Amino acid sequence: MPSPVTSPFTPTPAKKDPKLANNWKTRPLDQLTDADVMAMPDSEYMNVTQMAFFRLVLTGLKRDILANAGETTEHLREDTVIVPDPADRATIEEEHALELRTRDRERKLLKKIEQSIQRIDSGDYGYCDETGEPIGVGRLLARPTATLSLEAQQRRELKQKMFGD
Repeated sequence: MPSPVTSPFTPTPAKKDPKLANNWKTRPLDQLTDADVMAMPDSEYMNVTQMAFFRLVLTGLKRDILANAGETTEHLREDTVIVPDPADRATIEEEHALELRTRDRERKLLKKIEQSIQRIDSGDYGYCDETGEPIGVGRLLARPTATLSLEAQQRRELKQKMFGD
């Protein structure tokens, strides 16, 4: 029995709500939503409002990560109690290791956030490092630190899969 031919995944563009198309002109920056930014016309891609919106998103992420780091420090200090039971001690150590791995990932993300903020300052934010094409508002909303368009990222991942790192 012949197998059906399947085409590679092609993402469908996010739908813009025409009712929200001009909200960005009247709403204050701190009240803009993701839907408002998505509804902006393509001709307004990476205008001053969008750059300021993404700067606000990135600084919020940065603030949250730094707050989590402070909580981790406090949490690790509190849990330094000597526990006589080896199983309990192992559980506590495993929780600490997991928390430290999470913070390490956040530390790496913090670097990317800083780089993205620098890209906003230089005017390069929102454009692919490889092709120079727009990354797209939908992708940036999902991953504000993206530096590659979806197609360039897919090519990079395919190369990594085929040839290794």
